Amino acid sequence: MQKQLENLLLILKGFILGIANIIPGVSGGTLAMTMGIYEDIIKSISSILKTPKKSFKLLLHLGIGGLLSILILSKLLNYTLTNYAFATTLFFIGLIVGGFPLLLKKAKGHKVRVGYLLSFLSTTSLVIILRLLQTSENTVSLNNVSLFTMIILLLVGMLAASTMVIPGVSGSFVLMLIGFYKPILNTISNITKINLLGHNLLILVPFGIGVLLGIVLTAKLIEYLLKKYEIYTYYGIYGFILASILVLILNVYNKATGMPEVVVGILLVLLGTFIGYKLGD
Repeated sequence: MQKQLENLLLILKGFILGIANIIPGVSGGTLAMTMGIYEDIIKSISSILKTPKKSFKLLLHLGIGGLLSILILSKLLNYTLTNYAFATTLFFIGLIVGGFPLLLKKAKGHKVRVGYLLSFLSTTSLVIILRLLQTSENTVSLNNVSLFTMIILLLVGMLAASTMVIPGVSGSFVLMLIGFYKPILNTISNITKINLLGHNLLILVPFGIGVLLGIVLTAKLIEYLLKKYEIYTYYGIYGFILASILVLILNVYNKATGMPEVVVGILLVLLGTFIGYKLGD
């Protein structure tokens, strides 16, 4: 019974990670960190060939949850982000804030050094610079998929995945910057349409392979940094996360449709904070 509950909790966490990677500006890596499963994910990906049974078990349950959330909620999230971006985003800010106390414990007992602060400031600056680079989205057309397009989709998948793994950097936000966010989301939303299945697979298969490659390579890098420069890495992660919260607020602070959405947003940020705290506990 205990194992079943643990597996269900992993699926739930995977479900939340899947949602996070759909929403621009929300980092799946951040939520994995605040839910207390980030290092486990990194270790599982990096050592999947050494300890396949243990690694696959964790990744399978998270993957099931993530896949379910994307298939079930991609259309709903597309609607809520279009019509209620303020309230939707506040919920995810709450999830991040709720898990932050757990994350702070990682550097507890270590005196603050100049190097740690530089690590914090450099990652904070990077996220802010990415935000400043954001302009009106130029959407790429995927109506005609050639071999060259499939190679580009492979590379785009690798780029998106690497930013998904890094806490505080949103893979969907990076996709938006380079114009692939809406085409990929629309393709996922239409995956059940039989008449478009062949075309959609030509897009999603190379993109998915790129995502897998990007996740493995980035996980190897993060594992190395956590092993050799643990506290520097955590201070960098703190910078990523705090800057991403600021960016999320800047993205939606003026998008509330009226007082009812403001009230709902406040309730959702409190709910998100509570859920984030419990999931990270």
